[in-house]
Amino acid sequence: MRKLVLFDIDGTLVLTGGAGIRAMNRACEALVGHPHALEGIPVAGRTDRIILTDVVTRAGHSLHDGLLEQLRDRYIDNLRLEIEKPGRLQSFESLGARGGIKAVMPGIRELLDILDQREDVFLGLLTGNFEAGARIKLEHFDLWRYFPCGAFGDDAADRNELVPFAVERARRRGLPEMDPGNILVVGDTPHDVACARAVGATPVGVATGGFTADQLRESGADIVYENLGNPADFMKLID
Repeated sequence: MRKLVLFDIDGTLVLTGGAGIRAMNRACEALVGHPHALEGIPVAGRTDRIILTDVVTRAGHSLHDGLLEQLRDRYIDNLRLEIEKPGRLQSFESLGARGGIKAVMPGIRELLDILDQREDVFLGLLTGNFEAGARIKLEHFDLWRYFPCGAFGDDAADRNELVPFAVERARRRGLPEMDPGNILVVGDTPHDVACARAVGATPVGVATGGFTADQLRESGADIVYENLGNPADFMKLID
């Protein structure tokens, strides 16, 4: 097996039209007393757990295990409803309105189909989403089936700690020992780049989220794509 390829979700595989933000705002509304709990809190590339920690801390509380479980369960229940709502656009037609777009990113279905057929590639997820939230988002777009395992926001608050979780779960499913450089972490934020660098994996930046290709390079990604609309370009990393 030649490569372990770990994909981020939001901004890399799909855009959910703001479903995650709406669901988390609703989950935290009673705690903070208004429906804009996440206003001013950075979310791109961060784990759900650390986002909730910021919300709770700003509200004057501490995120103990009981409160985390309660907020997570509310968020998941809300997300099941919010993901069904249409975004303003149903296809990837206007990069200027990312916040309202609900779509699979360019080239992703074709690329996943190709990678899924390769015996020398193991696919996985590396995302700050809670696992249940990741599943809801990807099942909505019929993408969950490509990923037998991964690392999620349930595993650690710090994204830099997630790669080893994904590797261990892949090994339980047959992944052989491999050099960390053969682990590709594909994402759209500097946080994705940093978590790859933290363990010697190879970061692959995709400028389909809120960061430009130059910003991803400046954060430490040597390999950066404007998008994955041409899967053949990505396959050069495998071959």
